[in-house]
Amino acid sequence: MDDAVLSRRSLIATGAVGLAVPAIGAAVALTGGAAKAGATRKITIWAEALPGGLFGYGLAPGQATVPGPLLEMYEGDTLEITLVNTTNQRLSIHAHGVDYSTTSDGSPLHGSYNNPGEIRTYVWRSREMSAAAGRRFMPGSAGYWHYHDHAMGTDHGTGGVAKGLYGALIVRRRGDILPDKQFTVVFHDMTINNKAAPNTPMFEANLGQRVEWVAIGHGNLFHTFHLHAHRWVDNRTGMLESVSDPSPTVDNKDLNPGSSFGFQVIAGEGVGPGAWMYHCHVQNHSDGGMAGLFLVRNADGSMPPGAEEAIHRFQGHAHTTTSTDTDDHGGHGA
Repeated sequence: MDDAVLSRRSLIATGAVGLAVPAIGAAVALTGGAAKAGATRKITIWAEALPGGLFGYGLAPGQATVPGPLLEMYEGDTLEITLVNTTNQRLSIHAHGVDYSTTSDGSPLHGSYNNPGEIRTYVWRSREMSAAAGRRFMPGSAGYWHYHDHAMGTDHGTGGVAKGLYGALIVRRRGDILPDKQFTVVFHDMTINNKAAPNTPMFEANLGQRVEWVAIGHGNLFHTFHLHAHRWVDNRTGMLESVSDPSPTVDNKDLNPGSSFGFQVIAGEGVGPGAWMYHCHVQNHSDGGMAGLFLVRNADGSMPPGAEEAIHRFQGHAHTTTSTDTDDHGGHGA
């Protein structure tokens, strides 16, 4: 059996006997790096129509969400995804950051997609860092990546991405620190996870918990991601690798179409609990609804003083694009 386990987030499918087990929850998670490299994990993902004209990926029938489930693997491992298309639309699943054959590319260019009602398996492989000539190294697959449709609406999946067919993919090195909580934030045009404020996601953690963020960009606009009161290192993990690590510390980073990054923070470290904002720092984007809340509760899970009032203020604030708007974002549409 590989390193798939039952966690509070998910029931993971094992790859030892080739059995695809539906997962419960919104993540296919890992629990450490002791397993032997080269394991194959098999999961099934259902693509489903959702209310409001949206579509989503899910780990069991009736569990599709926007974003789709967060998928994880270790460098050197393989992920086999059986995609079940329950919709009346052509669609696929295309990954960033990993290896695959043309038949698993997820694009109509290679006929790699699911017709309505069709079941298809996509194979994603990952690799470890390797030595190269001149005391150099070729990079492995480790990183904060993402996946999305590449076939609905156009041959580039523009319709599928706009309607919610996307999710986060993390490839870890063995030994990486695993978090207590994980959040996926997708900036698509003027929405966050296909919602505009005050209906954007409110992510929650308790004071002192290790929280992992995966930020993904889609659509046609350029954004930045800013998290109030917390900061991270601009490298692969978001943490310094040594006392001499020259990586800069940031709390705001560009998040443009097709890009992704991730990091870990300790909730409320140095600042305490409270309702902290995350948002696009392009001013007319945040004014127009690209903002949400990161609620850091007390260590015991109780609500900190002032947090309820801040949440009510956020929910009551009118988010409208300012008159200084200079881009053609086209409103809050998904």
